Amino acid sequence: MEPPENSLDSDDSKLETAQRIILRWDSAASEEARGKMIFQSDRDEVDRFLRAVDEIQRSLSSISFSSSSSSSAATTAAAATAVDDNEVKANSAIQIAMARLEDEFRNILLSHTTVFEPDSLFLEESSSSSSSVSPSLCGEAGDDSSVTTATEEEELNSPGGSGSSRLTRRRSSYRSTSSIREMDLISPEAVSDLRSIVQRMVAAGYSRECIQVYGTVRKSAMETIFKQLGIVKISIGDVQRLDWEAVVGKMRQWIRAAKVCIRVVFSSEKRLCEQLFDGICTAMDETCFMETVKASALRLFTFPEAVSISRRSPEKLFKILDLHDALTDMLPDIEAIFDSDSSDTIRVQAIEIQSRLAEAARGILSEFENAVLREPSVVPVPGGTIHPLTRYVMNYIVMISDYKQTLDDLIMSNPSTGSDANTPDMDFTELESKSPLDLHLIWLMVVLHFNLEEKSKHYRDTSLAHIFIMNNIHYIVQKVKRSPELREMIGDHYLRKLTGIFRHAATNYQRATWVRVLNSLRDEGLHVSGSFSSGVSRSALRERFKAFNTMFEEVHRTQSTWSVPDAQLREELRISLSEHLIPAYRSFLGRFRGHIESGRHPENYLKYSVEDIETIVLDFFEGYTTPPHLRRR
Repeated sequence: MEPPENSLDSDDSKLETAQRIILRWDSAASEEARGKMIFQSDRDEVDRFLRAVDEIQRSLSSISFSSSSSSSAATTAAAATAVDDNEVKANSAIQIAMARLEDEFRNILLSHTTVFEPDSLFLEESSSSSSSVSPSLCGEAGDDSSVTTATEEEELNSPGGSGSSRLTRRRSSYRSTSSIREMDLISPEAVSDLRSIVQRMVAAGYSRECIQVYGTVRKSAMETIFKQLGIVKISIGDVQRLDWEAVVGKMRQWIRAAKVCIRVVFSSEKRLCEQLFDGICTAMDETCFMETVKASALRLFTFPEAVSISRRSPEKLFKILDLHDALTDMLPDIEAIFDSDSSDTIRVQAIEIQSRLAEAARGILSEFENAVLREPSVVPVPGGTIHPLTRYVMNYIVMISDYKQTLDDLIMSNPSTGSDANTPDMDFTELESKSPLDLHLIWLMVVLHFNLEEKSKHYRDTSLAHIFIMNNIHYIVQKVKRSPELREMIGDHYLRKLTGIFRHAATNYQRATWVRVLNSLRDEGLHVSGSFSSGVSRSALRERFKAFNTMFEEVHRTQSTWSVPDAQLREELRISLSEHLIPAYRSFLGRFRGHIESGRHPENYLKYSVEDIETIVLDFFEGYTTPPHLRRR
């Protein structure tokens, strides 16, 4: 049945009115239209234009329905001609309208982009960052350089925006991640206008054009944000050609910038896509999101990927762990934001880089153990003091203990101890309760001790070799005791074993040095049997005093240049020495002084009083460059 004639006239009138409104904004036909934007006009004009677009789309739907449902017999030639004419006009008008809406869409995106201020976001990141310390080759704990790295979790609220209250059908799970902070990349007042344009373009079949415009504008905005964050295009080869110091500097910058990119920029971009496209076209929000951020996200991960496959060396371990920790910290956000099939590439790449960083850390630790075992220096350190290798390794081990939480998860296997003659033995049966990481640290100390023993063999003076072992093992023990984390990891059993090693070395030193000196103060060989005199051979007694003086002066000359850096250990060693030497000398002097004083030139033999000996002992182990003169009364 044909519709009433006045109904057709009414529809034609509405269509003509809508066409006139749209043609008035035809940029190709009107110079005035080219110089103005509808959405910068008054709201009545915006509403009129959108209603005109809706009317034409309704007319096209009605015409299409009429054409498909009317039989040729029931439709007059005039009516068919009118329908065809209206369809042509409507199609022409809708093309003009879509071209105009595409321009309006682009203009609103460009003109309403929120100014991005990274400084305030960086400030929030740095306010909750923590410090880590990198070991230096010969530095004490206080000499280590501090490097600020990021391992923080931020409690950030998601600000709401006007114009988005109706977008409540789907709220993605990534908003439950506590560290994400969304911001308005497009001013809230523009979101409603953009969404109204999207609805018309999609309804007219122009979703692809809409996506292209959005992607072009937002990718350019993303480039600008990346520049503000200091993220520049750099290849893997470029990173690997940089000095490590430069890489470390860039690493700190990358961690700060990456957290802002993922937790603020990418999450906010996803939120914007949901605000504009969610509920209008299936998966259009995800398509636009990936169109915008995919290239930037892949570029963001170029730097950590380059670090993960760079040449391994000991000094890189802790920075690699910092990078691994930062990426691990961000992974929940990455997996929540890039949670669709279309964003699988980005999510998988982040996980693979984290895995490669973990493998690099494991490899560096293993190579470091071998390097400590094979460290080739053979020139003895002067004075038997602490070897640079000992300082380096112990600072390194203390740093490893600071990363216990991370490395406990990464180090799953026990160290490879080897079985050849050039490798130390290690009995794991007494350490069954220890974690693999704990065993690696103990093994590092075992191989360090093994190497130190080899180095001690290059000292010509056996006593000095014992001093060298005593100093270095004592340094290891003190390092362990001063770090609660390390002490817990090492355990009291192995700590007692180390303490026994340096005390044994101290005992061996005293035996090697002072047994011969103390033997000169013994009575054997001084008494003459059957003599009518006092029973003491004056000549033998003179030789004994001369022998003591000569040996004591030689020991003083030599061992005042030896060094025991630890003040408490040095004092303990002097006390132990005095407890053996001073009573023996006092007794010997008290018993035989009279025999020498009653003879000729007693000053040649009685060179030192007990007080002199006590004073001279204070010169020992001071590390003088030249021996001090003997002090005596």
